[in-house]
Amino acid sequence: MMPPGFDLNLLRILLALDRTRHVTRAAELLNMSQSGFSSALARLRQHSGDALFVRNSAGMTPTPRAERMIEAANRAMATVHEGILAPPDFDPASARTEFRLAMSDLAEVVFLPRLLGHLQKAAPGITLRCDAYAEDRVQDVLASGEVDLALGYYPDLSTQTHMHQRLYRHTFACMVRSGHPLAGGRLTAKVFAAAGHVVVTSPSRSGQLLELQLRRRGIKRRVVLSTPHHLSLPAIVSNTDLIATVPLAVAMRFAESALVRLVPLPFLPDLFDVQQHWHRRYQHDPRHSWFRRQLAMLFNEASDRWLEMERSLYGTDLRGTDLRRPRRRQQTGRA
Repeated sequence: MMPPGFDLNLLRILLALDRTRHVTRAAELLNMSQSGFSSALARLRQHSGDALFVRNSAGMTPTPRAERMIEAANRAMATVHEGILAPPDFDPASARTEFRLAMSDLAEVVFLPRLLGHLQKAAPGITLRCDAYAEDRVQDVLASGEVDLALGYYPDLSTQTHMHQRLYRHTFACMVRSGHPLAGGRLTAKVFAAAGHVVVTSPSRSGQLLELQLRRRGIKRRVVLSTPHHLSLPAIVSNTDLIATVPLAVAMRFAESALVRLVPLPFLPDLFDVQQHWHRRYQHDPRHSWFRRQLAMLFNEASDRWLEMERSLYGTDLRGTDLRRPRRRQQTGRA
């Protein structure tokens, strides 16, 4: 423990005198008066109970006690510089670290293939861990550091201690099997309501948003199957006449198998913001900042890979703006 009343600035006196071996030049090095430097040296000698430096023909020579103190002071200053004063740095190419993400299985389908492909080239030592959390738990795991980022649609995650950045805006589409009577056509609200539906019951704010849109339009689906799993949808839909309504990016991923086709909802669906969320205390952390930049580079409105399908399905621009002009990405903190 540091002795009461010990001034850490006295270490600078010790090191300056060791460097110059001359009181006047040491004072000039620290931009001090000679009398002020001599007074500080006297205090240091009193604390140590040793002369520390003695004068001879070569100048001021350290005593054995001073040599031990100089070695320890240099280590202490190096620690202060590296741990406190030096600008933080992060080298992704050599980093060995794990990023922990909160996301649903739907978000995994959208984010992970492209993200992992990028990381294997840019930062091969980085690993990921993904977990799904109930909405009311996401805020806590971000605050505790258990999770680095939450990715997806979390409209309630807007406290003063959290930051967020919108990556892109998204909407919904319906999936039916190839060869389905409704494939290639446009659903009416009546046909949509009468058809059999597969509904995923896992906690998802985008799913709740869809239900709200349906209620607002007075549409009640005939639910034939409720399941907690999204990944079973292609197998179920491709072998039945059931309809599944999911976020467009996921629907397009499932449609790559050619087992299912996409059809539009019988109304123009609302858009929702897909964002990355983090705790404010990681705002300037270089490791964290680098990872957020990668996500913003890979997933953004200017490179929205689902926009053309959205326009094809609904015959209009749901955003109501000219998306041929790049948008400025948003990064905000609720204050």
